[in-house]
Amino acid sequence: MSAECLFTINHALTGELSFKLFSFKDNRHFDHIQRNNYYSILWIQEGDGCCKIDFSEYSIHSNCLLACAPYQPFMLSGSTRLRGIAIQFHPDFYCIHKNPRETNCDHVLFNNIYSKPIVHLDAVAEHNLKIWLSQLMGELEQSSDLELIVPILKILLVMASRLKSKQMETDRNFISHQTPYLIDKLKREIETHYKTRHLANEYAVLLNISPATLAKLVKSHLNKTLTELITERIMLEAKRELYMTHKSIKEIAWCLGYSDEYHFSRLFKNNSGVSPMVYRQTVGFGKAEMN
Repeated sequence: MSAECLFTINHALTGELSFKLFSFKDNRHFDHIQRNNYYSILWIQEGDGCCKIDFSEYSIHSNCLLACAPYQPFMLSGSTRLRGIAIQFHPDFYCIHKNPRETNCDHVLFNNIYSKPIVHLDAVAEHNLKIWLSQLMGELEQSSDLELIVPILKILLVMASRLKSKQMETDRNFISHQTPYLIDKLKREIETHYKTRHLANEYAVLLNISPATLAKLVKSHLNKTLTELITERIMLEAKRELYMTHKSIKEIAWCLGYSDEYHFSRLFKNNSGVSPMVYRQTVGFGKAEMN
């Protein structure tokens, strides 16, 4: 696969990016914060370094995949030169939410606040990925026929999601029994109360554990602070509401426990880089329907 290959499909009416596939041979493409209104899957084929995603940093090595959702901030830095391939697609091109069971990538590959956004490729996965990427590039070269691009993209998403699910299960098996119970219980409490409890100390009370001890556990096992974890869960739900519904910003804020719409909007913009309205206009169903 040539380092110069670049395939781009733009929306017929808006001219905005719908799908893009390209290779990169150094760090300059992603050496600054990205806040894209489309999904990004990066295959790091060679090199070692660090990726910053949301509030956390992770080590990256050769033969791993990174997956980032729309407006999820990320950047890469390499201790050695990073080479790889990037696939980027807008929800208008393929929406992972319309039929979530189709690829199972929502909550697994994307939008999983409790797991590293990294998939490690073994030899079999690398071989299969190369085959389907070659298929995808073959279809893209036939610019008059784009019907098979989305089905091949789905296959790639399914492959990555299955591999990550297996790795998540393996990771759980290596952790001790006592700590996962507390972390799993914390996850359940956040899922139950994130709309009404926004403070880290409130979860320490629910778990009957000191705030300091809980903070250390969360940082150790999830590589985030508890406040960051709660905020990410609120943001995830806010984005889904903006994406999937026509509720007003005020309604969404209220549902998430914010009586002040402007406070909610500031929180959203501080964490995504854009206002709730801009997010809806550039990513949400409202945009797709207007087009």
